[in-house]
Amino acid sequence: MSKNKGTEDEVIVDVQEVYSKTETFIEENKNILTIVVAAIAVVIGGYFAYNSFYLAPLQEEAVQEMFMAEKYFAQDSMNLAIYGDDVYPGFIEIADNYSGTKAGNLANYYLGIAYLKTGQYEAAIASLDDFDADDDVVSTVAISAKGDAYMELGDINKAASLYAKASERRTNEFTTPLMMMKAAQTYELLGDYNKALDYYKAIQEDYSSSPQASEVDKLISRAESFVK
Repeated sequence: MSKNKGTEDEVIVDVQEVYSKTETFIEENKNILTIVVAAIAVVIGGYFAYNSFYLAPLQEEAVQEMFMAEKYFAQDSMNLAIYGDDVYPGFIEIADNYSGTKAGNLANYYLGIAYLKTGQYEAAIASLDDFDADDDVVSTVAISAKGDAYMELGDINKAASLYAKASERRTNEFTTPLMMMKAAQTYELLGDYNKALDYYKAIQEDYSSSPQASEVDKLISRAESFVK
């Protein structure tokens, strides 16, 4: 019993003493504390001012500017989408002029896909590296597109790792089995049939209703024939 009482005595805090020390600290350092508080207020105020009075109008302007480039992209007119025309800017200009906006960020995605479709693979990788996606599906497609670009450049190992990364980005019934299939087939190209089998079997077991599952049985049999 006495042992417990001693322990309690050790943890009792003299609130008045702590309060007095706090008052003393504030009094001795009030100039510094005033400067710190003012600096925090300036930073917070500047952040909201930047977003409200600069970034928001710039975002709206970027969306309007990007309208025609998106239309060209949808029409598969990739050169016009990339470079623009005599009246409207292309994705290069939009990504450069509106880099701090969501529209400018999205322009990097469009630019990467457009470069990929026009055979400009290194430029595609650079643009997709500049793209920062919040949306899981779009980010998965962006990772896969980078894999496609590396595949075209002959870097099959890098392509395989990106397809694998894309398959793990956020599991769902649409993108996951598709990316697993791309990863599996790329690992087959590398002669890594065990890894290929892992992906094929995951499709078979976990995504049996996907389009990829309709052909996975024969792909498993083929890969197994190469495993020693």
